[in-house]
Amino acid sequence: MEGQGRITRRGLLAGGVSAFAGLAWAEAPTTAPRPLLRSTGAPAPLDDPSDIRPIARTEMADLIRDAGLDGQVSVALVDVATGTLITSHDSHRPLPPASVAKSLTALYALDALGPEHQFGTRLLATGPVTDGRIEGDLILAGGGDPVLSTDQLAGLAFQLAAAGVREVGGFRVWGGALPQLREISADQLPHLGYNPAVSGLNLNFNRVYFEWERAGQDYRIRMEALGDKHRPDVTIAQMRVETRSRPVYTYSQAGPVDLWTVARGQLGDAGSRWLPVRSPALYAGQAFIGLANEQGLVLPPPSEIVALPEGATEIARIESAPLEDILRDMLLHSTNLTAEVLGLTASRSRGLSPATLAESADAMTRWLREATGARLDLVDHSGLGGASRVTAQEMAVALASRGVMARLRPLLKTIELSDAGGSALAMPPGLVRAKTGTLNFVSALAGYERTMAGSDLAFAIFSADLESRAEAADDEDEIPEGSRSFLARSRRLQQGLLQRWGLMTV
Repeated sequence: MEGQGRITRRGLLAGGVSAFAGLAWAEAPTTAPRPLLRSTGAPAPLDDPSDIRPIARTEMADLIRDAGLDGQVSVALVDVATGTLITSHDSHRPLPPASVAKSLTALYALDALGPEHQFGTRLLATGPVTDGRIEGDLILAGGGDPVLSTDQLAGLAFQLAAAGVREVGGFRVWGGALPQLREISADQLPHLGYNPAVSGLNLNFNRVYFEWERAGQDYRIRMEALGDKHRPDVTIAQMRVETRSRPVYTYSQAGPVDLWTVARGQLGDAGSRWLPVRSPALYAGQAFIGLANEQGLVLPPPSEIVALPEGATEIARIESAPLEDILRDMLLHSTNLTAEVLGLTASRSRGLSPATLAESADAMTRWLREATGARLDLVDHSGLGGASRVTAQEMAVALASRGVMARLRPLLKTIELSDAGGSALAMPPGLVRAKTGTLNFVSALAGYERTMAGSDLAFAIFSADLESRAEAADDEDEIPEGSRSFLARSRRLQQGLLQRWGLMTV
């Protein structure tokens, strides 16, 4: 079927990913997903977009023009069952994928670790327990859990007390299950909580809760490892209020301690926000001390070790939720730390030893090329780094590759089709599950649409104003002027395209 934009030369087999046909939208496949197709050679490029139906091209051009987007727009739409490129616009243009990259990381982690994989966090003792005392050190050892919370850590403290431990010789923390990285992306403002450090021992997505309340002429400040039921104070992150209006925050580091200042003129009467932590293992250790105190145990200050001692005995352990649940939560809430930890863990499980996120992301792109034929250029696993580049065509190739839809679509969130005012349509023309992606002056959406006729389509819609993004790079504002309106126009375009596509008869 040459001449109709067919992508089978990239490994998209006809009918290869139609496991959801005939099922209610929320149901799982009736059979286990097939392994991802492994390419046997270098994939050929897609056929020329001139083969696309003229009506489809014209309608999309009108929608893009009406959106009034400055910069670039890249779009690709593929019929999953046949591998046919239905329509595209500038689909070879590489643009930042933003958090759409997390859907690729989900595939990478599932393939390496399996959906039932769990992460363990342990307490180890380097000596025997005698009359309630550990004759040696207590070690809080991370296992790379990306979603460990204060309340879960409290369960570990409870186990320790239940084991009869009342005293320890020393207290150590270990985060060496993964590389220790002080931040995900160097091109972000220092106070953004979605750009924390990465470690093998992570807590609360490596964020500390900064809370303030006016007290007379000053402010009462707390820095906490906040949970739903527990809120231990920590000193690994410290805040000072200074009389100024700008900048809102300043950051410096004294050894492992994060030193923050905040502008008094920005605080108002009360408020709170999450700030990133740069020494996550020690942060978890300090939080654990507070939780142990609640159980009647007094622990000394934590010190960090680079390697676990031989012969240490496990005395308590907690497990994370299964990987599949972690991925679903990651794709819903777009948590950057989760993506980076899962990507690093997947690379290490393949026998690799990446020292940086870029090295691990490079390993993932090589795997994706082999598994799906897609050519990508990623610098991390979350999409936070603005240097990543993906074309809409390559994203559609990855999504439509054999076995991918059955594995990925159940994990993606539902995207409501809405009217111009943002209200959900009572009779939507399609059912969409996809991953969103947002950076300043960047908007992305990629996933799957079930049409009214029952066809499954894989799509990618990328828009970016890279010139405005570069100009705003040194701006102290978290959201530069013009970025919100760019995002709103991009989302209107996405809605227009999805609603047109849902009415297609493929």
